[in-house]
Amino acid sequence: MVGAILLSKSAQNSAGIQTLLDVRSAPALHVNRPSDKPQAEKEAQKIVQKDRTKRVKDAKAEAQKEIEEYRKKKEEEFKKFEAEHKQGNKKAEEDANKDAEAKVKEIEAAGKKSGAKVVEDLLRMITDVRPEVPDKIAVNS
Repeated sequence: MVGAILLSKSAQNSAGIQTLLDVRSAPALHVNRPSDKPQAEKEAQKIVQKDRTKRVKDAKAEAQKEIEEYRKKKEEEFKKFEAEHKQGNKKAEEDANKDAEAKVKEIEAAGKKSGAKVVEDLLRMITDVRPEVPDKIAVNS
């Protein structure tokens, strides 16, 4: 019985020794001491600052991407609008040209039809002079 008790105590001591050895070989545990607090705070601030910087850079990149997509979308809309209205302008220009050509032909036809009579009337007015005193001068005399 005494032997069993000694064996039991010996096993407990070995387990305790093993635990101590494990603790000593393990990395040192960080103990919060007043002198360590500023260093820990500095490290925490560095980590927070890195995270903020990363988030700001990510947000900036995302915003730039959205701006570029918006710019492309608006450029496509403008090109589509321009193409639609450019075709409308061409059609309006063609219609205006057709109307102008029709008016020119109409004027040419009227000139051919009565051109000789107009020239004859002009020559007659120039050659057949009838002097007349204007009404304002005739009244004052």
